Amino acid sequence: QVHMVESGGGLVQAGDSLRLSCAASGGTFRSPTMGWFRQAPGKEREFAAAIGWSAEHVHYADSVKGRFIISRDNATNTLYLQMNSLKLEDTAVYYCAASLFRWGGDYFTRAPLYTYWGQGTQVTVSL
Repeated sequence: QVHMVESGGGLVQAGDSLRLSCAASGGTFRSPTMGWFRQAPGKEREFAAAIGWSAEHVHYADSVKGRFIISRDNATNTLYLQMNSLKLEDTAVYYCAASLFRWGGDYFTRAPLYTYWGQGTQVTVSL
């Protein structure tokens, strides 16, 4: 059973930076594609960023492009999301997810492609 745990969320001011981490554990599983999604109050869960096994393969939602950076450490099976220039509208619960499928570009904006999910970490951006 794959277990994923997010950390690094918190309360920050607009313009600040925050780094989320997601530790995946469970045997020898190594997901070929991983992603970050987020869900703001009263809204549906939305895609934020995805990364393939190689750092060459990344994709971002337009809303975070240029501000967020997704990365992964395959040796430790850890996923990261560096969030810069945070805005009020970035306030949400952030979830990491792992897919069983190989990288397929913007196809991985779709939540059903991900099999394993973390419980989420709250990010709140204030003025």
